Amino acid sequence: MSVLSDLNAVRKVLRNAIRSRRSRRAIERYMLEHPSAPGTFRIAVYFADTRVNLYQIRQWYAPLAELAKTHPVAILTRSPGASLSIRDESPVPVVYKRRITDLEQFVEEQDLRIVFYVNQNTKNFQMFRYGRMWHTFINHGESDKMYMTTNQFKAYDYALVAGQAALDRLSRKLWDFDISRKAIAIGRPQADHFAGELPYTPDSRTVVLYAPTWEGDRPAAAYGSIASHGVALADAVLASPAHRLVYRPHPRSGVIDKDYRAANERIIAAIAAANAADPSAHHVFDDGPTLGWQLAAADVAITDISAMVYDRLATGKPIIVARPVSPDAEVDEDGFLGSAAWLYADTAADVLSLIRTVLDDDSARATLAFWAERHFGDTSPGSATTRFHAAVEQLMEEWEQHAVLHAGDKHVSESDPLDEDEDDEEGLPPSED
Repeated sequence: MSVLSDLNAVRKVLRNAIRSRRSRRAIERYMLEHPSAPGTFRIAVYFADTRVNLYQIRQWYAPLAELAKTHPVAILTRSPGASLSIRDESPVPVVYKRRITDLEQFVEEQDLRIVFYVNQNTKNFQMFRYGRMWHTFINHGESDKMYMTTNQFKAYDYALVAGQAALDRLSRKLWDFDISRKAIAIGRPQADHFAGELPYTPDSRTVVLYAPTWEGDRPAAAYGSIASHGVALADAVLASPAHRLVYRPHPRSGVIDKDYRAANERIIAAIAAANAADPSAHHVFDDGPTLGWQLAAADVAITDISAMVYDRLATGKPIIVARPVSPDAEVDEDGFLGSAAWLYADTAADVLSLIRTVLDDDSARATLAFWAERHFGDTSPGSATTRFHAAVEQLMEEWEQHAVLHAGDKHVSESDPLDEDEDDEEGLPPSED
């Protein structure tokens, strides 16, 4: 078996290498045909990850498109496969830079003033070397996961966070971090763009969104519920003629744990079987690239401890959170999770009772309204977008002030000749979250 496993591993590496080489040729050809004129961009979003983590940049497409009406924005990429996908999807231009020398040339030509980062990919540090710009962490979600308080926040000049809950979380966890100066609360601009065509016709059924996270790569981050809760709760919803299930698992579900992968596949198969038995049910397995209608249309959402909790919270609609079964999973109950409606693994089959409770209980709705304001501030339509744009203008003004102070500084190369000069191959380990 070990020899067979080794051969399969070699085949996978070769397939990935061939695919990456093809993708590289395609994106390089595209960039030659669509060059970026010098001075076009002063804002870039640096995304060095591969296709597996595209969900992190996708959720920023709509806010970036809106921002680009005032300040042209480019998505700066390092992975050829991800670059091709972003090229086809993004409403703002993609700029692929394979080598450090290519990256440095882009920086020289474009006069970048703000660079946004949506994750903690290790290649972010290759961009951090450039000093005449604000390196700004915008993340890819708001949650109480351990990822939200990593000490890596200190590597950035600024962090744009959701609201007061995020500021409090960072104040508790990070030593000697100047929250008042380096963290700016903007709400959740993505919530201003939650929309999309429904894959079903609304009717009398109660729509239940089940959006679990992946299994995690360490015990402290084992928040995923598919293997522990998912099959039982899906079976219960699918068996009810009064409910419709929309199942949207995390894109990385099952990449590490085979039992988790099997449970995910079982739920997908159960949805297909339920629709075959009753075509009017219109249950949905959703693995599409866009997130919005799912959160806005569902009557109740069931999520794990992840950014999905807080994306849903921004809508003000009922939420149920699956309680992690791992005793090592870190659960911060100082915020919304301390008041959440928990679904435990041993009661997942009775999920319909909990759904009725969160839908009908007035006190539960009042609790949701309180925590929505706590996490996001004003959630009225357009408010978060206004704060996002105001934060950008603040950073632009501060850049101008420092440009004057440093006008006489000698300009020298910030490249590192010893740094690795290759892009990521598809299939290599991605960033943390």
